[in-house]
Amino acid sequence: MRVGDTVRYGFSNVSGSPVRAFLLLLAMSIGVASVVMLSTLGEAARLYVVNQFSALGTHLLIVLPGRSETTGGAPPLLGAVPRDLTLDDSNALLRGPSVSRVAPIVVGSAPISFRSLEREATIIGTTVDYGEIREIAISQGRFLPSADIKRGDAVCVIGETIRQELFGGERALGQSVRINSYRYRVIGILGDEGQSLGMEMGDAVFIPVASAQALFNTESLFRIMVQATQRETIPSAKEDVIRILRERHDGEDDVTVITQDAILGTFDRILKALTYTVVGIAAISLAVAGVLIMNVMLVSVSQRTSEIGLLKALGGSKRQILILFLSEAALLSVIGAVSGILISFAGVSALDGLFPTFPLTTPLWAYVSALIVAIVTGLVFGIMPARRAARLDPVDALMRH
Repeated sequence: MRVGDTVRYGFSNVSGSPVRAFLLLLAMSIGVASVVMLSTLGEAARLYVVNQFSALGTHLLIVLPGRSETTGGAPPLLGAVPRDLTLDDSNALLRGPSVSRVAPIVVGSAPISFRSLEREATIIGTTVDYGEIREIAISQGRFLPSADIKRGDAVCVIGETIRQELFGGERALGQSVRINSYRYRVIGILGDEGQSLGMEMGDAVFIPVASAQALFNTESLFRIMVQATQRETIPSAKEDVIRILRERHDGEDDVTVITQDAILGTFDRILKALTYTVVGIAAISLAVAGVLIMNVMLVSVSQRTSEIGLLKALGGSKRQILILFLSEAALLSVIGAVSGILISFAGVSALDGLFPTFPLTTPLWAYVSALIVAIVTGLVFGIMPARRAARLDPVDALMRH
């Protein structure tokens, strides 16, 4: 029997039981669509995290006070902090030959007001280098001035959300706002950058780091952001940071230095593992569809006993009967897989419309693996009914035994 005849024979048998075929194809298409959509969401989550950390800048190191070790409390906690990070520590890091820029950071929350309007804002104290490291976009004015970091100028850069809520249609540049009991002159307005690592940049207010220390009555720094001269010098920059701070802290290794690449690599491995896990769970539904294919094919064998007997009486071999029934199972699997991929296209498009900022990207391996698994599942579960049909005695089959 030729290939075309085999395919036409399979189509005629599938179309002969439309309700049964529809339910089978529905199960297979749901399984395939689940695999594709879950892999899409997993890949989107991975890309989102990568983009968020990439938005911090390039070839970065983050210096945290305290060593990254557990303390015996609720894990994981940073160890006790023998010494705070200071502005002098930040200045000293510039001596590292592999260090390009350094940005000390102080973070807190405080009310910001203009005339009778007031709202809570995230206050970030830092220097002009922070804007260069993070490549901060400024829609109006400029970022913080490049002055002595120990001099707290009364200037600020506000986010777009704060500008809209406090000033409305009025010009914000040059106006004075009050943060707690201090007055600051607005010298810049951030571009609409959205969120960065969970922080809404529109709600942020940047002030000089010394001003932030005075505002929150602290001498310690929250973090120090360090930029290496290039990607290849990140390891040597990390060594420079640890060495300089050890010298300044009386030989104590009391800081934690995290590289951007290490964070990205960790998240990448975790999210890939989660993606493969949920895809594997979704693939179980394909096994359920395979069981359904087996049951349908067994019923089909029992209903077409005389037809099988006639084929064998006309000279059809066991191999030909086996191929006929396996081709029918493969045909159902392929149609179900293609339907599932089309459903996944619609689902991904709907999610893309609901979450336009989420990078929904379906990896090619998701389509290929879903299609292969669907076909293999159909063939594996179709073998037993096909072998049963191939083993029927032609005389007994014609007598409907």
